[in-house]
Amino acid sequence: MSKWVLVLLGYTFFRFPGALIGYFVGSLIDSTSSKKNSIRKISSQDFELNLLALASLVIKADGRVSQVELDYVRSYFVSAYGKNRANATFKIFNDNINKKEVSSINIGRLFNSVLKYESRLQVIHFLFGIAKADGNVSSAELQKLLEFSNLLKLSTADFESIKAMFIDQVGGAYKILEIDKSASNQKIKKAYRDLAKKHHPDKVQHLGAAYVKAAQEKFQKIQKAYQRIKTERGF
Repeated sequence: MSKWVLVLLGYTFFRFPGALIGYFVGSLIDSTSSKKNSIRKISSQDFELNLLALASLVIKADGRVSQVELDYVRSYFVSAYGKNRANATFKIFNDNINKKEVSSINIGRLFNSVLKYESRLQVIHFLFGIAKADGNVSSAELQKLLEFSNLLKLSTADFESIKAMFIDQVGGAYKILEIDKSASNQKIKKAYRDLAKKHHPDKVQHLGAAYVKAAQEKFQKIQKAYQRIKTERGF
């Protein structure tokens, strides 16, 4: 797109030589932009196995394996991929990966190259769901989740927003909306619109029904936080 704009500008000011220069420079810009925005492909099985690997690290983070957390992961995968496919994925994972050392750094690099930002947000939301499945997110689990969030290059505000969806805290509604409690009503409305757009379930539709359902639950938490603030402030 850039090259044709520069071709036109080049021709306008310098005729044919300018058009050639504009085409060359524009092609270079378009090529760089394309590489920057491109997302690599990953097979469904590779994605599922790497997601399971991260899940296993969260489950083991506090030094014990909770059956409730294991059941949460199994239920999520069955809902997402069906019982047969989920069982096959778990078998491959248990036979080939579970007993080996898992590199969260490598998984982070992989996910950063194949998943858009909104999908990486949903990964952290899923991992928070595992930690909360037994009713409590331990400090060790929280530290592990923060580590993963950093590896997935999520902003601090986005991490704190998702954290507030699972851990009750003072001013939690404001943290979910990623805004300070002293913000004006207009800024709160804008923050809500921006978050609603960022976390809309359509953003993860390509990942499957279970991820869309989880995204809908997250979206509802954002709406609930906004309504709570509206009620408190009376606007």
